Amino acid sequence: MIEDWKNGGFGIYIHWPFCAAKCPYCDFNSHVRNNIDQKQWLKAYLSEIRRVSKNTSSRFLNSVFFGGGTPSLIEPFVISEILNEIQKHWKTKDNFEVTLEANPGSVDAKNFKSYRAAGINRTSMGIQSLNEKDLKALGRTHTVQEALSAFKIAQENFTAVSFDLIYARQNQKLKHWVKELTQALGLGANHMSLYQLTIEQGTAFGDRYNRGLLKGLPNEDIASELYDITSNLCDDRGLKAYEVSNYAQEGFESVHNLIYWRYGDYIGIGPGAHGRLTIDGRKYATETHLSPEDWLTKVESQDSGESCVTELSKKQQADEMVMMGLRLNEGINCKRFQNLSGFSFSEKKLTYQDVANHLNILDYQYYFNVTEHLISNDISSLFIIFNEIIDNGFDGQHFINGLSEHLRTLLLCQNKQTVSLFSVNESLKEKYLQQADLTNIS
Repeated sequence: MIEDWKNGGFGIYIHWPFCAAKCPYCDFNSHVRNNIDQKQWLKAYLSEIRRVSKNTSSRFLNSVFFGGGTPSLIEPFVISEILNEIQKHWKTKDNFEVTLEANPGSVDAKNFKSYRAAGINRTSMGIQSLNEKDLKALGRTHTVQEALSAFKIAQENFTAVSFDLIYARQNQKLKHWVKELTQALGLGANHMSLYQLTIEQGTAFGDRYNRGLLKGLPNEDIASELYDITSNLCDDRGLKAYEVSNYAQEGFESVHNLIYWRYGDYIGIGPGAHGRLTIDGRKYATETHLSPEDWLTKVESQDSGESCVTELSKKQQADEMVMMGLRLNEGINCKRFQNLSGFSFSEKKLTYQDVANHLNILDYQYYFNVTEHLISNDISSLFIIFNEIIDNGFDGQHFINGLSEHLRTLLLCQNKQTVSLFSVNESLKEKYLQQADLTNIS
């Protein structure tokens, strides 16, 4: 039997933890430092590449992704040396993808030609907004014109160019987002990552929100409408939603991110980088030291930046596969889920009691009839379900875990080979929230 990770592929993620400034919404592992010895960091990255290659060098590599932080602050010679070392240890697939996240400021744009020469063939630009006022509110240091100029230079150097926009921003009107997104789509990007603004604890925005100082955030109805507008506009321009927040022309989907969502194997190198790696039939979750200084010291003194390696049970793998795979339009392969989870499929129709048992939510005194009309093409309703569950005091994460543990019962209802968040319609909301029998199950 084929090893499960091969269904998703194999990639390497390299984390550059430094930024010129910390954005107020960002909860990534990013840090501002005045002096960075890039040659010292290069030596550490090369050491880690050699270490992790020992158990995986026989594999074909699908992708490398330089994330951060702001990887476009890395000197091109560092990128070149890292990619040269990687190709010493792994063979690469024909569609080998090498992505660099880039700040669209003009200072970084001048290096794009050098990055291409170093081996980068795809860039993802953190533009975030095409509105000057909102750029400042988001803490971005570039202007709209700098972003547009940098994007044009990127298109001249790379076949695959993506950029990020954040919407559902403070005081954002629907008509303004339509205008902004229409302008963005007119630039000719073949991939776009479009994220609703999320307020994370531990960020500057999170602190302001807790103190009641972050005004003008959209309510759930407006956020849902914004999502629908986004999907429709992208679809009209030929960028299809292949993941809940990612849109692409056919053939320009992110090879690297699909490894995550398809639950393949990936090596995480750099401060705070996580990995999933299968060795001798066992899958491990890896973590690295968060602090840049700690990570660098550990690599130099102990020849490893890892802080934790944990073997994952088959059940944990099945849960993670579902958590990631539900994000994809292509959904989750039922046979693969069955092979990982060890659960066999039943041929019977579900009852209220069956669903309660299989979803593992008896402690919520909540069970539902989901035996009909679960499959359509509306993702927004599932977000509404989760939001309402959370608003009513339920633990949304526990709900998801229960769903993933016994997903086979939902799949069986429609005899589908795959299932995804894109497969949930408004009738599911009705079943879950309006027709639910709230009687305690004894």
